Amino acid sequence: MNRGDGLVQRRRVVNSGNGERGGGGGGGSGLGQDGANADHAGHADKLSGQSPDTDCSSQKDLNCNPTIDEDSDKETRLTLMEEVLLLGLKDKEGYTSFWNDCISSGLRGCILAELGFRGRVELEKAGMRKKSLLARKLLLKNDAPTGDVLLDEALKHLRDTDPPETVPSWIEYLSGETWNPLKLRYQLKNVRERLAKNLVEKGVLTTEKQNFLLFDMTTHPLTDNLAKSRLVKKIQEAVLSRWVNDAARMDRRTLALVILAHAADVLENAFAPLSDDDYEVAMRRVRTLLDLDFEAEATKRNANPVLWAVFAAFTK
Repeated sequence: MNRGDGLVQRRRVVNSGNGERGGGGGGGSGLGQDGANADHAGHADKLSGQSPDTDCSSQKDLNCNPTIDEDSDKETRLTLMEEVLLLGLKDKEGYTSFWNDCISSGLRGCILAELGFRGRVELEKAGMRKKSLLARKLLLKNDAPTGDVLLDEALKHLRDTDPPETVPSWIEYLSGETWNPLKLRYQLKNVRERLAKNLVEKGVLTTEKQNFLLFDMTTHPLTDNLAKSRLVKKIQEAVLSRWVNDAARMDRRTLALVILAHAADVLENAFAPLSDDDYEVAMRRVRTLLDLDFEAEATKRNANPVLWAVFAAFTK
């Protein structure tokens, strides 16, 4: 299997310093050891020119406008859902792994996060009883069309639902993974195919027919290698050379991309080209993000509680 074709099994190496074995697991949800050697962290910190505890206040703060990144005028603008799908697609084959059963719910989480970025939804107030993120209802804030068919379809479901539902419930409803037959009408169908067609229209993918012995399937191989390279580079830099060790100061779109790519079991694809040392540092820092107190992060200044509720739904 090529390194870019999906999840890979990391070879296990022996550290000369203490004889312990390092390297992360091969699964998309496998994470590096929390107790990784300090020299590994130092290696990544040298890449960024910072010590592990260095304050990165000199970096450009992209949170002032989380919908636009610094290279947006030079590259194709992709939604969060399109970025996660692009990470999961095999470049030449043009389809996602048949064994990935997480990407469906992960993409629905991306839809809710994207609505949060665009100011269309919000969480109800925590109130005197201090409701948790997962117990707070998702409220419609602005039902103006977004121009994206999937987002507008999700908005319609939110508008037509009374009483409101929680974020975990909406992820289940939009995925069709609910035991309540009355909620099956909320399922968003053919999400991957519709997102792939969007990427075809943006010139990132193309469309082909591929024969799988018993049936033919429409596939979408990669045509714009630069777009995917930029996406992979953005994720790698977020946890290596541009690591700030403070989620509140990370670009919120990049933070959402890292956590939701992990939830969709496609994050490993972005780390496959890394050296073993960088891979271990990257996965340890991803684990740092996943282990955050989401309730506390949601109360910080300029935080978007909808995002943290989506994150919490996948790490509960």
